[in-house]
Formats: sequence, structure tokens, C-alpha cells
Amino acid sequence: MLNIPSELTLYPASVVEQDNTTFCMLRDADGKRLLGVFGNTDGFVPNAVTADGLAICPLTAENARQVRRRLPWAAPVALGLRTSAGFGDRLGVATPGHVLATQGTGVAPIYAQQSVRENTRTGRTPQNVVDDAMWGVLQMGWHSDWGADADHMKTIADIDPFVDAGYTFFTIDPGDHVDDAAEHADDTSLAARVAALPWENLESSVEAMRARYLRSFDLDDRTLTFDEHFLYKAAAKYARAVAHTVAMARHLSARMNGKPFDLEMSVDETHTTTTLHEHLYVAGELQRLGVSVASMAPRFVGRFEKGVDYIGDLPELDDNIAGHAAVMRYYGNSYKLSLHTGSDKFGVYPIAMKYTDGLVHLKTAGTSYLEALRVMSTIDIPFFREILDFARGRYEEDRKSYHVSAILGKVPAAATLSDAQLPDLLNQFDARQVLHVTFGSVLDHYGDRLQAMLATHEGEYDAAIKAHFDKHLAAFAR
Repeated sequence: MLNIPSELTLYPASVVEQDNTTFCMLRDADGKRLLGVFGNTDGFVPNAVTADGLAICPLTAENARQVRRRLPWAAPVALGLRTSAGFGDRLGVATPGHVLATQGTGVAPIYAQQSVRENTRTGRTPQNVVDDAMWGVLQMGWHSDWGADADHMKTIADIDPFVDAGYTFFTIDPGDHVDDAAEHADDTSLAARVAALPWENLESSVEAMRARYLRSFDLDDRTLTFDEHFLYKAAAKYARAVAHTVAMARHLSARMNGKPFDLEMSVDETHTTTTLHEHLYVAGELQRLGVSVASMAPRFVGRFEKGVDYIGDLPELDDNIAGHAAVMRYYGNSYKLSLHTGSDKFGVYPIAMKYTDGLVHLKTAGTSYLEALRVMSTIDIPFFREILDFARGRYEEDRKSYHVSAILGKVPAAATLSDAQLPDLLNQFDARQVLHVTFGSVLDHYGDRLQAMLATHEGEYDAAIKAHFDKHLAAFAR
């Protein structure tokens, strides 16, 4: 039986025994989380050991590695084609709430998910992100599979730190190699673009490409016919992205050295939509070049913007997702459709499930951060007012790397609002996006203070996240 020092609080769900050793998560009076190990403590580096032999360990990377060696379920794994959802956590303390929302849904979770861009803005590393998720998994007693997503990797140099940290899901974003201008190019220009493609890297030629695609493809509910214009536009637009994806995928495969992993290709952050012909071309080329993807994120019609519902015509999106799902089925249901910037798209989820039969990955990002601000808006009102005005001052600069359309003039200054009006800002389109995309600046300036607030109000934060993601996962539950 564990004898917990009186100054520490035990997280009851965390207690687990493995190989005659007991592991648990603890919390001190300041809200700081700690690891307790009783029994075989070899390899752990504790701050203290009680008279009864309980090692009290800080949540360091080395202690995290020891936990993963001893508790197999504490390490992320590849999730394959299961219905899945990714939860971005920019603060490193949201996983308990994510677990609460995931339990009982049958949705395979990715609890560690952060992009290179987000890590740069938050000052975190891939190792920080996966370790923080693991501590949350241990705290909540989640013993089922979970994944870790290295999101939006753009260069080969991005890959290695995520591999070294034990990630199992890798999102390649070749958007910088997509030629959006091909969308409106004339046939002469398209022919020139195609002739100039890196055919050696593509291991093909114009003639071989024409032989493969200048025909009709019978899908389950429609026929796609490539004429020269459709084919050349698809190749001009996406062939360089394919070549870049292949180079990154081969480097990744070599680094993983036979360890299972999930690969995603994402072109959702480009400026033009991905047509069904283009989807079929990209998937076909990746398959031909020996790159197996677990999911693909095309650029759907309409706008998927940060933190708000889908912007566009839902019947049009319904037909668009139906078509992309038909292309997916043409390739034998060998990968999932991925919904990027998926937070708060409540009208989209039933459509995606209807046409994919669960072959779908939902990727959410920063709304766990917004839920922290929601808690703050009622718990520490002066602090929320300060952050609101700070975010308003940072928005025009911080929005530059995001596809958002919030108008700053529609977000009132804190002094113009009563205390009772503040929480509703988290439900308003413009205010929500302004608060969303300024997270990096806010964390750089207020991070320690925000973390202290959440440590004090841990239960409220977990409940807010659960309520938020319960609404997201309802359509995906099995």
C-alpha cells in the first residue's frame, strides 16, 4: 500500500502496478505534478525518497523515458485506419481533459500533436510535447492506444527531432511546393510547367504520365475522365509536392528503421481547392512511388478557419466530401480523409462520417488554449481583461501565417465590457479568432502566470475541455 506524504495529493486513477513496482502521479501544494515510484526505482532520478521507499520524481525527460520502458501503454503507437482525432495542446496540461472527452467514444486519440510552427511559438520541443501528453495519460489511467503527431513538417530537417522523441504519426506538408498559379494557367503555360517538372525525382516522364492517366476512372458513384487539361493542371500544381513528399517519406522510413508509423500528406493550407482529379492524381503518384499514407488532407471547398465553424455552403461541401471519399475508396480504402483545422466544424463532422464510414481523422489545434481563456474569463477576470487587450494589440502581426478573417475592429476593448460580457467573447467569431492566433505572443508574455492559474483551477479546466470536445466527438463515436 502506498503511503503518500501529507503534503502531496494522489491522482487515484494513476495508480498502476507493473512488475512488482507501483507507479502514480502526485500533486504538491503549489499544483506541481510529480511522479511516484515504489519498488524497483532503477533508472529513475528522484528529488526525494520517503522513509517507506517511495521515490518522488520530477517530470523530466529522463524519467519519462523510464516510464515508457516500464509501462508499454505509456508510449504512443501507430493507430492505422481507425477513426481518430488529434488534440493540440499548447500548454502541456490539457491531456487529462482530452482523455475525459475520449473515454467511451471508440475514437483513437492522438494526445501529442504540435507543429513545427507551434513549437517555435510556444518555445516547446517535440520531446516536451510527447512527454507532457504521456504524463496526462498516466495521470488519467488511460491504458489504451494513443498516438503522437509531428504536425505540418515542411522540410527533411524537421523530421529527426520528432523521430528521436518517439512520435508515431507524421504529417508532411508540401504546401510550399504546390503551384497554385496552375489553377488558372492556360494550356500553353500548363504544358511548359509540366515539361519543367523534376521527372527524374518523379521516376517518370510526360509520356508515361499520359499513359497512366489519360483515360476514365470508374469510382463507385461517378466517373472521372482526364483530358489533357485536367491532367496537366493536376501535375503542374502537385507534382513537385509529390516529389517533396516522397523524399521526406523515404528519409522518415529510413529513420524509423522498421518501426510502425502513420504517414499523412496535407495540402490543406494552400490557396486553391484540391479537385477530385487532383486528389486521384496525387494518391496515384504516391502509391506508384511506394509511399503508403494513412491519411490525406486535401483542400476542401469553402473555408476551414481557426476556431470557428465551416465557412461556406454545406450542400456544396457535402458533394465535395462525397467525391473525395469516392477517390479514397478507388484506392481500396487504404487511407483516411483528414479534416485539418477541424475545431468547431460541427456541421462538417456528420458529412465526413456519412461518406467515409469512419475512415476519417479529425485534427484540432488550439481550442484547448481557448478553453483555458474561458476558465480565466470567470476565475481571474482582471487577468483575462489584460490578455484580451494584449491579443488585440498583437493580432495584425500574429495573423500573418494563418488563414483567418476576423476583423479587429469587431473585437471590443476590455474596458468597454462588463464582467458578465467577457465569457461570451469565447463564442464570438472575431474575438475567438483574435484570441486564437495570438497564443504564441500571449504565452511568451504571460505563460508562467497562465500555467499557475490552470494549476490552481485544474478541475475547472479539465471539465471545460471535456465539455468542448464532447461536442466534437459525438459525431465520430462508435
